[in-house]
Amino acid sequence: MSTSADARPQNFDAYWQDTLAELGRLPAAPEVEEIPFRSTEFATAYGVRLTSIGPYRIFGYLSIPRGQGPFPVRYFLPRYGSVADLVPQGTSNGQRQRYVTFALCARGQRRSDQPYAASFPGQLTDCIDDPSSYIYRGIVADCCRGLEYLLTRPEVDPQRVAAIGADMALITAALCPRITHLVYTPVIFHRALERAAATQAYPLEELNDYLRQRPERRDQVLETLAYYDASHFAPMVGARTLLMAEAGSSPLGPSALEPLVQSIKSSTDVHESENSGYRDGAYSELWLSRELGVAEPSLPAHWR
Repeated sequence: MSTSADARPQNFDAYWQDTLAELGRLPAAPEVEEIPFRSTEFATAYGVRLTSIGPYRIFGYLSIPRGQGPFPVRYFLPRYGSVADLVPQGTSNGQRQRYVTFALCARGQRRSDQPYAASFPGQLTDCIDDPSSYIYRGIVADCCRGLEYLLTRPEVDPQRVAAIGADMALITAALCPRITHLVYTPVIFHRALERAAATQAYPLEELNDYLRQRPERRDQVLETLAYYDASHFAPMVGARTLLMAEAGSSPLGPSALEPLVQSIKSSTDVHESENSGYRDGAYSELWLSRELGVAEPSLPAHWR
């Protein structure tokens, strides 16, 4: 196979079809238990355990609004790090009043760390020299399983299902066409090795660390990363999309990402970061509430 960073593997489709087929052969076997101290007067919180490929048991935080549904969905896909919470830190807990929210803890993250507890840094290169055993193959399957479970819930409006997050949000939206909206912030899996060569910042520095120790495996790393590169998933995305770009001439800025944006088959808006958590967060919140037909955006009190 070609080791060009731009090359789409010839068996790209088969690789992911086989992954989803393996997942489909395993029953989700959900176990759901209320978490009373996370419940409020306007929403009930649950812990959900599901079976993904491996087989491996994963965990998710589910919140269901009190009242008459069905409700739009915010599906929070796992970001790179050890901890996921009921709603992302810094966002409004009030969103749970209007949305079903589900935050997945993928394998290796806390609450899904038995028997595999990931290291951060370290997870990005776990079995990266073999596409069939790369840890992210299982993590992607975990994300797809979470969506499958969500869509079994009678409280969910299947016409308003938003995936929110970084690389796993894009990949899940590409592989799971029932996602209707996507808020995507590129972080790792876009020209990853090329960008790693120009930085010492983690998590991309993990790739540099790995290749300093194992330079002879560069071709295998390129091969594996090609199965996860955003450019190969973008043409599969049918969800209405908001792409949150970095500012200016960054490798993840609007100009650099223009080819990626053009390849997304659905209607896509791009927001260039204003280097402000408040301004960027308010923009994505207003976009999402408008697109999902929710009259009142869920802004934290200090953003109002």
